[in-house]
Amino acid sequence: MTTSQYHVRGAQVPAYHPANHEGTSNQRLIGPAIGARNIEVVLGTIARGGGALPHAHPGVEQVCYLLEGSARAEVGGDSFDLQPGDACFFPADLFHVFTVTSEQPARVLVIYSPPYGEDPSRVVRP
Repeated sequence: MTTSQYHVRGAQVPAYHPANHEGTSNQRLIGPAIGARNIEVVLGTIARGGGALPHAHPGVEQVCYLLEGSARAEVGGDSFDLQPGDACFFPADLFHVFTVTSEQPARVLVIYSPPYGEDPSRVVRP
């Protein structure tokens, strides 16, 4: 078996439950632990009705790419429904909400720049 510090096997990444989210289990796939300085990639599994409560990330941009399920996103006065294959962008400092609407859990790939690192001090709530 070949190993590399740049290869991540998702099945081996421990899950955590992010602050200010309900019914969410995340796995940090790419981040500072493997040397990434300007990007973080997280795989989230979110139960029906779960998701992110209203919040903003000061100085951190966020992209969500929906892999499975359906969800509703709200940002900057806009709200829209997401299906698998859809992406949405949450600009830095802008309050946003993400809620799963499908019966089955949603799986979402989340990209932060710069890395967010699940630092509760970097979250602003309304």
